Amino acid sequence: MHLLHASGIEKAFGDRAVLRGCSLALTATDRVGLVGVNGSGKSTFLKILAGALEADHGRLDRSGTWALLHQEPRLPGGTVRASVEAAVGWHRELLARYEAAMSAGDDDAAGSLQDRLDREGWSIAHKVDAVMARLGLPPGDASLDRLSGGERRRVALARALLQQPDLLLLDEPTNHLDAETCEWLQGMLAGWRGAVLLVTHDRYLLEAVANRIVEVEDGQTVAYDGSYTDSLLERAERRAKAARKEDQRLALIAREAEWAARSPAARSTKQKARLQRLDALKAIRPIKREEEFQLDLRTGHRKGGPLLELHGVRKAFGDRVILDGVDIVLRAGETVGIVGPNGAGKSTLLSVLRGALAPDAGTIQRAPRQQVAVLDQHRTGLDDDASVWEAAGDGNDHVTVGERSVHVATFLGRFQFPREVHGQKVAALSGGERARLLLARLMLQGANVLLLDEPTNDLDLLTLQILEAALMDYDGCAVVVTHDRAFLDRVCDRVVALDGDGTVVGYASRLQHLAAREQKQATEAAAEASRRARRAPAPAPRRRQAPRVRTRRSFKENQEYAALPARIEAAELEQEQVAAALSSPETYQPGGEDALAALSARAQALPAEIDALYARWEALEALDA
Repeated sequence: MHLLHASGIEKAFGDRAVLRGCSLALTATDRVGLVGVNGSGKSTFLKILAGALEADHGRLDRSGTWALLHQEPRLPGGTVRASVEAAVGWHRELLARYEAAMSAGDDDAAGSLQDRLDREGWSIAHKVDAVMARLGLPPGDASLDRLSGGERRRVALARALLQQPDLLLLDEPTNHLDAETCEWLQGMLAGWRGAVLLVTHDRYLLEAVANRIVEVEDGQTVAYDGSYTDSLLERAERRAKAARKEDQRLALIAREAEWAARSPAARSTKQKARLQRLDALKAIRPIKREEEFQLDLRTGHRKGGPLLELHGVRKAFGDRVILDGVDIVLRAGETVGIVGPNGAGKSTLLSVLRGALAPDAGTIQRAPRQQVAVLDQHRTGLDDDASVWEAAGDGNDHVTVGERSVHVATFLGRFQFPREVHGQKVAALSGGERARLLLARLMLQGANVLLLDEPTNDLDLLTLQILEAALMDYDGCAVVVTHDRAFLDRVCDRVVALDGDGTVVGYASRLQHLAAREQKQATEAAAEASRRARRAPAPAPRRRQAPRVRTRRSFKENQEYAALPARIEAAELEQEQVAAALSSPETYQPGGEDALAALSARAQALPAEIDALYARWEALEALDA
C-alpha cells in the first residue's frame, strides 16, 4: 500500500519552470534519498509532497501521518519545551482514547489501543527528554523568539522525530548538527519504523539510510534502486547513454538540415515526411549537460615554515573556560579539521585563529606573508543590496585570476551564474548560490590560510566534490569546521578535537578520534556499572497506584527478586553498547545490513524491557520476603 503517490507534478515560479512532471511513489518500508544540483527543485518538490506548497499541475495522494522538516521552520508554542511537547499530542490522544474505551467497556478497542501503547510506551516523557538532550536543544524555558536559526532547526527536527509519523520528510536534517549528533540521527533513521524521504548532502547518511535514490534532473525525476553508491554508477551509465543518443540526434539534424538547404522545396509525400522528421528532431528537448566549474584555490606561494602557531592559548567567557592551554601549529599544504560537540568552542577557536578574538593568555605567532580568508557558516561578507556582478568583481569589469585578467561575466559563468542573473540582487540568491559566490570570491583573494566554518551547508553533492578537490590541491593551510563526516575523512590531513572543557587534543583522523571517544565512553560505562553493582537500583518514579493488600513473596519470587538488580544492570549496559554500535561508522559498512537491522530492533525494544524489569522489581519489593 502506498503512503504517497505523486504523478505529473509541475511547478513554475514566474517564467521559470522548476518541476516539469515529477513522479514518486512511497510505501511504508521505503527510505528514499532525494538528490539533485542546487536549484533543481528538491525542496520545492518536498514541500509539495508534504502539502506545504500547491502544485500547478499533477496528482498527489497521501495516506497515514507525515511530518516535514523545513529549512526555515515555523514553530508553535512560546518556549522550547512547549513546542517540543506539542509534537507528542498524538500520545496524549492515544491515552485518552484508551481510557474512553475502557470506560465504555469496549474490550476490542481497548485491547488494540493497549497493544499500541505497549509498543510506544505508556509514558513518553523520557523519550522527549532524550531527544532534546541528544539534539542539544536550548533549555526548555528558552523563548522561541530568541533562538538562532540553527537552534530553531534543531527544535523542528526534534518535533518531526517525536511525532513518529508514518512518513518523515527531511530537508537537510544534518545542518547545524555536530558530527556526533549526525551519527546518532543516522542510527535513528536507519531503524525508523516508517518511510523516510530526505534531502541531504551528507553522503554517509544517504549511504546508511536510503534504499532508493531519486534525482531531480531538469525538472523531472529519475529513480535508482539501491544505495547512493549504486545510484552513482547507474547514473554515470545512464548519462553516458543519453549523451551518445543526443550526439546522434544532433548529427542527424545536421545531415537533414544540410539536405533541406540544398534541395528545392518539393511537394512529394516522401520529401514532406523527411522535412517533418527534421522538425520533430528539432522539437525534442535536448539533455541538460552536466555543468561543472573549476575551483582553484592555489596561491603559488612557496612552502616554508609554519603559517600560524598557537602556544598556551587560553580563552574564557566569564567562569566558562573555552580554550585552556591550546597548542596548534598550522603549516602550508595541510587541511586541519576541527571537531567537537556544539558549544565546545569550535567557532571561538576559528575567531582566535583569524585574529577577530584576542586570547586571555598565551601567544599567537603569524608568518609575515600570511593572508587569511574566511567563509563563515552565516555566509556573511556579501552586500545583499549589491548585484551578483558587483559582488563578484567589487564593481569592476575585470578580475584577476592567478596572473590573468578575466572579464567578470566570464568569471561568473565559470561558477554557474548565467548572464540573466548577473544583475540580480545578492539578497535574492539561494543558500547554495550564496555559497558558490563566496567560493568564487575566495578564489580571487589568493589567501594562504583558509578558515572554513560549515562550508558544506547548502552545497549540492557536485559542488561539494569540486570543493573537496580544490582543498586537496591547495598549497596553503585550510582549517575546516564541519559536521560532514565524509568531507572530513576525504580532505583532512589531521583533526583537532575540542571536548567542551577547554582541552584540545590532536588526532591523525576523525576515525581515530571516534575510536578514542568510544573507548572513553566504554570505560566510563564500565565504571558506572561497577558503581551500580554496589547498590540496589532505585525504582523509577511511577504513577500512583491504588493501595494493595501486601502478601509474602514465594520462594521463586525471592530468587527472582534477588536476581533482578543484575538483570537491570545488564539490560542498561546492553542499551549503552547498542547505542555505541549504532554511532560507529563500521556498523554501516557494506554487507552489514542484517547486523544493523538487529541492532536497530534491539534499540527499539530495550527501553520497554528495562521499564518492565523496573516494574517487576517494584512489584516484588512491595511484597514481604
